[in-house]
Amino acid sequence: MAQKFRIVIVGGGVAGLALATRLGNSVGKSGRAEITLVDKSFAHVWKPMLHCFAAGTAANENDRISFMSQASRHHFEFWPGEITALDRTAKTIALAPIKDPLSGEVVVDARTLDYDAVVLSIGSRANDFGTPGVAEHCLFIDNLVDANGFNDRFRMELLRSFANNNELDIAIVGGGATGTQLAAELHKALDLASLYSFGRKPPKLRITLLEAGPRILPAFPEAVSAAAVKQLEAIGVSVRAGAMVSGADENGFLLKDGTRVPATLRVWAAGVKAPDVTAKFGGLKLSRSGQLEVRPSLQVIDDDNIFAMGDCAFIAEKPVAPTAQAARQQAHHLARHLPGWMMSGQPMPAFTFHNKGAVVALGDYNGWGTFPGGTVFGGGWLHGLSARMVHLMLYRQHQFELYGPVRGTISCLVDWLDVFVRPSVRLD
Repeated sequence: MAQKFRIVIVGGGVAGLALATRLGNSVGKSGRAEITLVDKSFAHVWKPMLHCFAAGTAANENDRISFMSQASRHHFEFWPGEITALDRTAKTIALAPIKDPLSGEVVVDARTLDYDAVVLSIGSRANDFGTPGVAEHCLFIDNLVDANGFNDRFRMELLRSFANNNELDIAIVGGGATGTQLAAELHKALDLASLYSFGRKPPKLRITLLEAGPRILPAFPEAVSAAAVKQLEAIGVSVRAGAMVSGADENGFLLKDGTRVPATLRVWAAGVKAPDVTAKFGGLKLSRSGQLEVRPSLQVIDDDNIFAMGDCAFIAEKPVAPTAQAARQQAHHLARHLPGWMMSGQPMPAFTFHNKGAVVALGDYNGWGTFPGGTVFGGGWLHGLSARMVHLMLYRQHQFELYGPVRGTISCLVDWLDVFVRPSVRLD
């Protein structure tokens, strides 16, 4: 029997898991190809919700999708592991050993996987731009591990403030959607936690949002930025635009103008760069931020058998913003055209991004969205209910795509019933 065509997808984010699921349901199910998904985690979460997991206002136990379970239902294989290198000549990827998180003992040795085509979808991380002290003294929320780690620190510092009746200072660098939504979500978490405080007065939460540019939410119209500042200040967030951070230490941030911003918890949510491992991918051409340069077909510049999509890819001829919307569309493009390229050598057509607008939700306080033409909706006396509902619907759409209509509906019902059992904020 001829060997099946081997497609390895590295990264189980929005794009990677959607592609593995769709290819599994087509060429995997029919036996025409062997689909393997690789990820360093064992479960998938929707990245636009990481700020909710960090604040503890979403129960990620319910919102995670097991890679093994998804693989068994959709005709692909899953291998846990973190990619460390790519050998273009041998057509292999190298995976780091898997270690016990408590003892550090190696559970699975380093290993390699063979491929006929590989799709790199390893996402992105915040970019500290080499700012002194950031790597050592700041917290990040680039993935679920980071978000859970921040939440652990947040709850412990909140407990300390409850016990000592003092303020909790948090400074967030980055006024994009992640940093702005995190600031609002942390206040929401404190509001919810106060419901379980046995009558004790909750501590004062002092949050400072630092943005180097002239305004927060630069991807949105100025009217949305101004409205978001007004809403954040109404709930007690101090917004400082034009605040360039020049350093960080255990006590806070130092700004370029010489002033200091004290903070017990320091979060870096600015900039976007690809993971450093892209430099070990066989000399593939990279952008200045480490992204893999790809043609409009999503094939890398130097190798027809290597594809990249999502935040780690840079379309040199027509750049696309690193958003979940773009990553999802790229996954659908590859799922539609990879089988023909694989089976009959059909050329890969160019990917075209269809902008469907954007949405930002500041907890339950407010929200705004924009249509492709620039029209803004949300805000007003309904506190952005329409935009906040769209934000939720995008998440439900993602669930339905991966689960299917029946399991997707059941998932929604479980989440709805869960509010009657679990606390509305993570307390343990």
